[in-house]
Amino acid sequence: MPNKPISMTKIRQVLRCYAAGKGSKSISRMLGMSRTTIKKYIHLYQTCGKSYEEILSMDDEALHVLFQERDRAVPKEAVVSAKRAELEKLLPGYAKRLKKPGWTKELLYKEYSSEVKDPYARSQFMAIFRSYIILSHPVAHIEHKAGDKMYVDYAGNKPRCLVDKETGEMIAPEVFVAILPCSQLTYAEAQMSQKKEDFIRGCENALRFYGGTPAAIVPDNLKAAVTRHGKYESELNEDFAAFAEHHGCAVMPARVRRPRDKALVEDAVKLVYKNIYTRLEGQVFYDLESLNQAIMVAMEMHNNAPMTGGRPSRRAQYEEYERECMGKLNPIRFELKKRHMATVLNNGYFRLDKNFYTVPSKYIGRKLTIIYDSKHIHVYSPTNELITVHDRSYRVFAYIKKEEHLTKNQRQMLTFDPSELLQEAAGLHPDLELYLEKVIEEKKYPEQAFKSCRGVMSLVSKVGLERLLKACRLASASGMYNYLAVAGILKNKQDELPEEEWDMQEDDGRTTPEHENVRGKEYYK
Repeated sequence: MPNKPISMTKIRQVLRCYAAGKGSKSISRMLGMSRTTIKKYIHLYQTCGKSYEEILSMDDEALHVLFQERDRAVPKEAVVSAKRAELEKLLPGYAKRLKKPGWTKELLYKEYSSEVKDPYARSQFMAIFRSYIILSHPVAHIEHKAGDKMYVDYAGNKPRCLVDKETGEMIAPEVFVAILPCSQLTYAEAQMSQKKEDFIRGCENALRFYGGTPAAIVPDNLKAAVTRHGKYESELNEDFAAFAEHHGCAVMPARVRRPRDKALVEDAVKLVYKNIYTRLEGQVFYDLESLNQAIMVAMEMHNNAPMTGGRPSRRAQYEEYERECMGKLNPIRFELKKRHMATVLNNGYFRLDKNFYTVPSKYIGRKLTIIYDSKHIHVYSPTNELITVHDRSYRVFAYIKKEEHLTKNQRQMLTFDPSELLQEAAGLHPDLELYLEKVIEEKKYPEQAFKSCRGVMSLVSKVGLERLLKACRLASASGMYNYLAVAGILKNKQDELPEEEWDMQEDDGRTTPEHENVRGKEYYK
């Protein structure tokens, strides 16, 4: 009994599944057809010289003629024409070049048609080329350009081989995985968490491992990489975005609930389980460094092993055509910046780690955003405008200033010239000048001397020159050269006592304490 003719609808379904990358076994299970029949119609499609779109646009009668009539006319072992054989020799090279940036099927056809004496028509070339790509890479029908993307993710299963030395507790570390989809060169490392710091360090180490940068990094929707998901555009974590900018890469987060976007890196994770985890079984590690050394050894074996289908190893493919397409790696490692909110003090300084830094005085009392690393401090206004940049200091309680931030009085203290102040004092009285000279000699820092001298000079307008001179003489006789001593004498009216009653203490070198509790003899009368 002859076989029942297959419907044209079934043939269309077979071709749709095949074009979507399904294998004959999968198509057989989905459509309830024998694998032999499916392979037969796929062969007829590959040799008919028509594109997939042209076949789908045919009506049932034309499709019947194309498939059923050719099925009877063409023997089981069809003879491949010399033209087809010539093209098939070129297809592996075309497929390899198609992975490189700038190359398209259209450019390859132009090259083919110009070099071959009797070329196929464009539609036939495209149909044969598409069939070759699907058959040679049945599960990787998405074309990946060399140096285009780096996919990153964390393994779901964690190796249980890390032990805490002190407690003996078993620790299950995270495993970061990166893959270049074109060559499929894989990188993996163990980390203590999926936090931003660990994630960025993993991406940095992966780029160092590859020796170059891709055009884009494709993370899964980790919190360390993406802060808010969107259908068309996601909001990136600021620090991860800064990391990508540091290395000149774009960031293209995988779409939410789109398995195809993550298929390659998920396959890489499965291979990590198979080729790396299995080699760690039975071993015990007491620190991440030794665990990662073992992972690196297993990873090199994985990357240098020949791939299925007789293809070269991942490392060989990377070195052959992907390394040259990678971007130049920034020799300076990215350093994660920290954030801090600080209120500007009344003196125009803000505090960071026991040190003080200036900003313009108009920001006194306001909260500013401080972004800093080990070398520099960037200060931003409440409207996110950059105010200034300081070199970070590691001294304790140091005051780091920029002259343009200081007020007029602060600048005067910074550029204190004692000759001007002494000249002003000499104009009032030589004794006042002598006293200020001693004040300047006693003070270790110019700012202290400036403040103290200005304080003494300000007393002229409050108590008059005569009282001030007496107070300076009394303070000098007691060996006290500062504003507080003079002001204390005036407040307690010691300068109004007869000179013979002044409490001189030059003989034993003792001095009156420098505080407001000094009382004159008049107090005890």
